[in-house]
Amino acid sequence: MASPHPGGARPTARPATAPAVRWRLRAARLRPGRLPVVRLQLLCWAATRAVLLLCVLKVLVVPGPDVTADVAVIYRNWAEVLRSGSFPAGDVTWQYPPGAALAMLSPGLLPFLSYPHAFYALLLAADAAVLALLVRTGRRPGHRPAGAWVWIAGVALLGPTGYARYDLMVTAVAVAALCAAARRPRLSGALIACGALLKVWPVLLLCGAPLRGRRARALWRAAAVCGAAAALGCALAAPGAFAFLTAQRDRGTEVESLGALVFHVARHFGWPGDVVLRYGSLEFFGPLVPQVGAVATVLTAVALGWLLWWRLRAGIRSAPRPAVWCDAAFTAVLLATVTSRVISPQYLLWPVGLGAVCLTVRASRQILPVVLVLAATGLTCWEFPLWFGHVVASDAPGLTVLLLRDALLVWAALLAARRLWRTTVRRTTDEEGGTDAGDAAARPVPEAAPDAGADEAGAARPSAAPRPPGSRPPGHVPVRSARS
Repeated sequence: MASPHPGGARPTARPATAPAVRWRLRAARLRPGRLPVVRLQLLCWAATRAVLLLCVLKVLVVPGPDVTADVAVIYRNWAEVLRSGSFPAGDVTWQYPPGAALAMLSPGLLPFLSYPHAFYALLLAADAAVLALLVRTGRRPGHRPAGAWVWIAGVALLGPTGYARYDLMVTAVAVAALCAAARRPRLSGALIACGALLKVWPVLLLCGAPLRGRRARALWRAAAVCGAAAALGCALAAPGAFAFLTAQRDRGTEVESLGALVFHVARHFGWPGDVVLRYGSLEFFGPLVPQVGAVATVLTAVALGWLLWWRLRAGIRSAPRPAVWCDAAFTAVLLATVTSRVISPQYLLWPVGLGAVCLTVRASRQILPVVLVLAATGLTCWEFPLWFGHVVASDAPGLTVLLLRDALLVWAALLAARRLWRTTVRRTTDEEGGTDAGDAAARPVPEAAPDAGADEAGAARPSAAPRPPGSRPPGHVPVRSARS
């Protein structure tokens, strides 16, 4: 019987339908073991954040001072003043840029909840957004999922303080700006400007930004336009928008800062000063306090000067590598935090967030500094709120935990700066001078000298017996075709 198919051939397989093809393509894009890692990250995040929410909701009682007083009392009072049409410029505890008003008024987006509960819900949403950004960024080529683990661990190690301050919102904006820098420079510039108006430190993300090129112009133009427009709008909306500039000038040395170690030790040798509540935090008051504060200001200026010197030496003009940009932002924020006159516990969220972005990039060299920051974050939760009474009293337990925390932060800052310098400035110098050992290996191998048996006319005389037909020369390596 004749075959019903033309030419007598039968189809060997049924053509796949369009949904089946799409399913196979999606399965091919997934790397082995990726989904379990993401699920484990989500599980750890949910478990740790549930504990933090139970702490701020006072279901679980944390020893030490009440960390939720700022949200329940101070933030709520500021929101009432802001709703009346003015900034709380007369309040000495208001020391924030005008954009912070948006954070204080944001619980109004959830009118069916009380002010503290709405604030915690918004912080939880910001926390989840940061995790989603880090997980998504970690899936890109040249990236890794380690950054999400840093964020999960860092916020958990800080304890309930991370959910009792608005710094987590600012860190979320900074993380989004740094993640969008490579692909969406306009969005990144706008986010940096908004973050600087929320709390000044996100402006340090520009330390590693390029200066030339189309993307650089887009980023700097967006940052300048959005920053100027937002600042002008805040100034016109209500009086006292920039009163925070003079309020920060009169702040002293806070008991948890690096300079406070001088007075913690001096109290054991008869220093006559004391700890007082000023500008919303506990500060040292007495002899030599202004001098130590001036030294801290000088150290901050030195750190900023070093960052400027680094940029000049590294020659970052066009678009830098993503690892360089992230490492520069992390180092700048860490140096500014360490040299500040005030190191409040929530300040540790800043380097934790930027360190998480660094560890999403495989080329980053800040792994050890980020680990040191995580260790310092855990000790920060121990000194506040758990042992804050010991810290204020300057006794042995408080002094020990504070000394260890500050030592880890200093070590992390110096190590981050050293690695940033070595991976940019030294590499640039080696490439220009050609003194690196790797350059010698990368140079082209010179061609072999002509055979000594060649005659003057250039025709080479055979130096060995003729090879039989079909044989291969010595050292020949067969190349397999793509079909084999």
